Amino acid sequence: MTERMAKLDRLLALVHALSDTTEGLTLDEMAGRLDVNRRTAERMRDIIARHFDLDEIADDRRKRFLIRDSLRRAYTRPTAAEVAALQAEVDGRTLAGQNARAEQMASLLAKVKAALDDRERRRLDPDLDALARLQRTMVAAGPIAAVAPETVTTIQSAILCGRCVEFHYTTEERPESRWRRVIPYGLVHGPLTYLLGKMPARDDQPVYFRLDRMTAVTVSDTIGCAPDEWDIDAWLADSFAVWRDEKQDVALRVPPSSTARARHWRFHGQQRIEDLADGGLRIRFATGGMRELAEHLFTWGGELVIEGPDALIAVMRERIAAAQTMLPKDVRPILSQDAATGAS
Repeated sequence: MTERMAKLDRLLALVHALSDTTEGLTLDEMAGRLDVNRRTAERMRDIIARHFDLDEIADDRRKRFLIRDSLRRAYTRPTAAEVAALQAEVDGRTLAGQNARAEQMASLLAKVKAALDDRERRRLDPDLDALARLQRTMVAAGPIAAVAPETVTTIQSAILCGRCVEFHYTTEERPESRWRRVIPYGLVHGPLTYLLGKMPARDDQPVYFRLDRMTAVTVSDTIGCAPDEWDIDAWLADSFAVWRDEKQDVALRVPPSSTARARHWRFHGQQRIEDLADGGLRIRFATGGMRELAEHLFTWGGELVIEGPDALIAVMRERIAAAQTMLPKDVRPILSQDAATGAS
């Protein structure tokens, strides 16, 4: 055994010795068991204390040390950083109005905290208070759509028991509700939460249903579940976001001045990046959802060129024209003239 392996062997042996003892071990006893000097035993104790809850017991004028919990507990106990991260997610979801997801995460957080004993809570509380006070999940601008928590749990129950979901549904174009029965193909969470549902006994593709527009949601008596070969990730990759239209081959050319930003940006999960001779990049991927893609590309104005497809270029022209209507009328002719002369 090499010297390095021998040190590791002694350290692990001391971990087990401190876990097995009920009365604790003094530094001299540690040194005697491992056949090392007292200074080495002190260093080993300090290393163990970084990773385990090492209790210190006063025995006359000597100190005894032991690991009270089982070794398995040391590796399953949450850290203050982990609990604070979950707390930040709960707070962020709540501020964003995503109450259904917030309640599920809050329930998990409560269970994690309840599993801690008093000693663990005392150890975590100071660090947890500091981290929770200075950590936030940013809430971006977007739709506010409240979803009843029971809606999510009902859909999840339907998925688990292999049955359809029944509900009444409204849209912006059709405010009167209509009854629906669909096979649940999945839940998609984001700024809005959607049910992917497919009509039974029909060959149509699954469609999105917004949970905030659903009422009277129940588990149906009708059997219905997604087939075993259904791949929700592959289905989602066929569209840039929620809008689904014909899948298109997209090509975006990035000039050399913007390549650093583009290399650290995900336009699509299946994008391919080509290096160009001038130092720029060409980014390719296939997807539907041209309107949402065009609106996203507004954030890249002046930093890339849409090479194709024609459908995306046409949608971008429409969105640019729509965007100009948000400006005062006396400014619009200036923009139109600039566009016509190619000014930047």
